[in-house]
Amino acid sequence: MTAEIHTLPGDVQLRVLQAGDAERMAAAYRLNREHLAPWEPARAEAFFTAEAQSAIIESKLALLSAGSEIPWVLLEHGHVIGAVTLTGIVRGPFLNANVGYWVGKDFGGRGIGSAALAIALEVARHDLGLHRVQAATLTHNAASQTILKRAGFVEIGFAPEYLKIAGTWQDHELYQRILY
Repeated sequence: MTAEIHTLPGDVQLRVLQAGDAERMAAAYRLNREHLAPWEPARAEAFFTAEAQSAIIESKLALLSAGSEIPWVLLEHGHVIGAVTLTGIVRGPFLNANVGYWVGKDFGGRGIGSAALAIALEVARHDLGLHRVQAATLTHNAASQTILKRAGFVEIGFAPEYLKIAGTWQDHELYQRILY
């Protein structure tokens, strides 16, 4: 699972995040800073540095080793253009994970996000044996909602002031996909 490289539309590759990706991640976040700002938590200036990304990657790889997260990156010609992550992987009777994703400003509308999500769902079902994957989107994030619906997610609820995004607590639509 962790060593596989998947080819997506436009020769984009999906692979698990690696320790050496810090500068690539920092560059991607700097390039997409304005594009992502409305959809993500407010970021301190340090977030956009390789040093901060290295610490974030170290944390994510520890969670990968613990079996509670799978962080993937989307690459085009060696440059990070997005990411998809299964987080909060829970075993036992829940068999659940959360999924989050982003695609760079110049790569939207090409099916890359949908293809990456499809692979994450396959891994969740076949490799991890999960029953359910859930996602949350800002109520006005139509593009993300379209990707989720195309992937078979259904809306299951509304969460007021669910996450602090762009500096304010914002409402989210909740979605789930039952895998088996």
